Amino acid sequence: MNFDSLNALTSEEELLEIYRAPTDVVINKEVYELDDGCKDFIKSSTFLLMGTVCERGNLDVSPRGGPAGFVKVVDEKCLAIPDLNGNNRLDSIRNIITHGKIGLLFLIPGLGETLRINGSALVTTDQEILEIFADKLKVPKAAIVVRIETAFIHCAKSFLRGNVWQPEKWLDKECRPSAGQILVEHSGLESDITGDEVEAMLKAGYKHDLKLDRPKKGRMSANLKRPKR
Repeated sequence: MNFDSLNALTSEEELLEIYRAPTDVVINKEVYELDDGCKDFIKSSTFLLMGTVCERGNLDVSPRGGPAGFVKVVDEKCLAIPDLNGNNRLDSIRNIITHGKIGLLFLIPGLGETLRINGSALVTTDQEILEIFADKLKVPKAAIVVRIETAFIHCAKSFLRGNVWQPEKWLDKECRPSAGQILVEHSGLESDITGDEVEAMLKAGYKHDLKLDRPKKGRMSANLKRPKR
């Protein structure tokens, strides 16, 4: 395929010729701070996708996950996301520090609708912010604080089309690509290691890193301890 020879749309006018206009409900559902519905969604979410952009304009999307409530609503305009153990590429963190813009897509397992949030972001080591995660997680090294500019619920059609929450329609394991084999092919190490060996290394690494996210047994943040009566 010759990418540059494709018939590309080059104007908004051309775009509007092939798509119908959105309804008033779709346009007016956008809010500019976190209402009760948004707060409830965030408190129930265990997974999000984070979109950022670097100063050169290159885009990046990164997944983030944790127990329900791992993202904290600070107030009607701000939320905080812990930076948990990862691969230390720090792509999202670098982009936020250099550009400061962010797009979030929150998911709740089993629910087709998603919550989209766009805004400004910063990376902080402010201890007052970091300690708010101590109810469920080890206090992180840093956190991403997002100031909301727009938020809205996105419809479920994509999840329904993709059968995302319907296990009976998922591909059998034998028909899915192996993460281990993909990584072997990515790195060009087919002659040195097998996909099964990489798969075993991945599982061991996941188990180790996820354990590091949890607070030590018996530890509780001082502000979470209840006074004796």
